[in-house]
Amino acid sequence: MSTSTTSGTNAGDAAVLVLEDGRTFAGATYGARGTTVGEAVFCTAMTGYQETLTDPSYHRQVVVMTAPHVGNTGWNDEDDESSRIWVAGYVVRDPARRASSWRSQRELADELADQGVVGISGVDTRALTRHLRERGAMRVGVFSGADADRPHDQLLAHVRSAPAMAGTDLAGEVSTPDAYLVPAVGERRLTVAALDLGIKSMTPHQLAQRGIDVHVLPATAALDDVLALAPDGVFFSNGPGDPAAAVHEVGLLREVLDRRIPFFGICYGNQLLGRALGLGTYKLRYGHRGVNQPVLDRATGRVEVTAHNHGFAVDAPVDAPVQTPFGLAEVSHVCLNDDVVEGLRVADRPAFSVQYHPEAAAGPHDANYLFDRFVALMTDPGAALPPLVTAPHGPRASGVRGEAPSAALTTDGKQEG
Repeated sequence: MSTSTTSGTNAGDAAVLVLEDGRTFAGATYGARGTTVGEAVFCTAMTGYQETLTDPSYHRQVVVMTAPHVGNTGWNDEDDESSRIWVAGYVVRDPARRASSWRSQRELADELADQGVVGISGVDTRALTRHLRERGAMRVGVFSGADADRPHDQLLAHVRSAPAMAGTDLAGEVSTPDAYLVPAVGERRLTVAALDLGIKSMTPHQLAQRGIDVHVLPATAALDDVLALAPDGVFFSNGPGDPAAAVHEVGLLREVLDRRIPFFGICYGNQLLGRALGLGTYKLRYGHRGVNQPVLDRATGRVEVTAHNHGFAVDAPVDAPVQTPFGLAEVSHVCLNDDVVEGLRVADRPAFSVQYHPEAAAGPHDANYLFDRFVALMTDPGAALPPLVTAPHGPRASGVRGEAPSAALTTDGKQEG
């Protein structure tokens, strides 16, 4: 991602959005003025935009909001999920003229401008989202001010010169540079080593609320750093980038599995568990992003409404266990929209993961129980995870897994579906 900006909201200044396939959308400046490029993705959340903007998993992505009205609750100092806004750019249809929440401390547009985030408003986000659903996530540029007046072929060349998301190793760019402790609330019961691959602040808070000392470690942490804490469990967070490029983190996770240390991973951590087990990962055509994704927990038969932010997924069979170097593994959760793998569990190791965000920031709260499941696993690593009692969710009528038919090849050389 490359960005050049000047401060000020400059509402009404002309802006233009250019996709790498040449399609263009006109609009007005929203936030900072200048140029930004990244991967165009859409988010279906109706609320919680502050948590979305400060989620490090959106690093190098230009986020298109499908909800037409954005900014009505303004911005406050309590709801950030990290120390800054991470999105490369922001695309909305109808920005609020004025915030109307009692918790608001300033306007969203002003916060975007203050942090140098180039955005665009007045865009037909419905048409843009349909285009991304049909053509897939792709590189995009947002240009405003004098930059918007450049010839279209120059803008398109600028977009196409940006790096693609596939093959990128980004966790190190968003991770903490130094380890820190989030202390247990009340009596300390357990200790967890949490690898920060783009962690949201609510995640260690949720663990701390359960009496856990959470030692948050940089993505570059080695096995000795983990073992020095004598942890009862290891946690891998969410984060940006292609899991196929996370060679160091996958190697560390294999060492954790070798030592049978209880493990829990979410989002990016789920993909890394898949790769540690020898499974493949692939790039989804347009990914899952929002707080309204239905997921089946095959251990309980319960359907959860969950928060997602991922463009890659694990390639694993949903209808039978698979043999891995660490014993049998199976798919524990499945997305009911498209049959994408949403969770893994290892039968012969105290390890499990989910592809979504159970920390409930900005919601929903359906998956909060997973932190309790991790506590139970650390308390008794020999105890089995709940057995899968429901039949696997069958394939879609189209016979395609992973959103919709596509002839595009994934990073593993498989046909993306």
